Amino acid sequence: MARILIIGGHGKVALLLERILAERGDTVTGVIRNPEHQQDVLDTGAQFLLADIERFDLDQLTNLVAGNDAVVWSAGAGGGDPERTYAVDRDAAIRSIDAAVAADVRRYVMVSWAGSTPEHGVPDDSSFFPYADAKIAADEHLRASGLDWTILGPGALTLDPPTGRIALDPGKGEDSVTRADVAAVIAAVLDDPASTIGRTLRFGNGDVPIGEAVRSAAS
Repeated sequence: MARILIIGGHGKVALLLERILAERGDTVTGVIRNPEHQQDVLDTGAQFLLADIERFDLDQLTNLVAGNDAVVWSAGAGGGDPERTYAVDRDAAIRSIDAAVAADVRRYVMVSWAGSTPEHGVPDDSSFFPYADAKIAADEHLRASGLDWTILGPGALTLDPPTGRIALDPGKGEDSVTRADVAAVIAAVLDDPASTIGRTLRFGNGDVPIGEAVRSAAS
């Protein structure tokens, strides 16, 4: 079983993922900033680490990720403040990638968004632009890192019940997907590196069972 570190361990997707991974026997650690969130993480069967990734430097993040088999980036500033969006979604994400390189933690899974391409089309004056700009910078840094990376680009997230089925590259990347299914996709990707290393998977809910869809990424 694997040792997996989830950065952004109290997010809605992360809490669902922690339970999936813990139940299948992995050793899971959720990185959280707020000590009031520790019990929520523990209730999933995961461990927690208190750390402010926005302020941790490279050495601190290297110590944080060291000893794990995989890192999952599921953190985000949550929008609103452009400065903090860049600080978390771009700068801290990039430092965590560099930390994984420094710690020789080869497997890194980035949770991005379906529209994260250089041609994302978000206007500069849009309140969403800092997020779109930050995510593409982090994604491109990961692709160039030399790590065994996978980037996941889910569509709009919902709180609907899980379906267990997705569609890769749906429409224009605007299709919605349940958070529970995103968590299941992350778990499947971690379980199937051969099909997913070096690949970007954009997806929404669809008709293909998640495991089958992930395996098809290699074709």
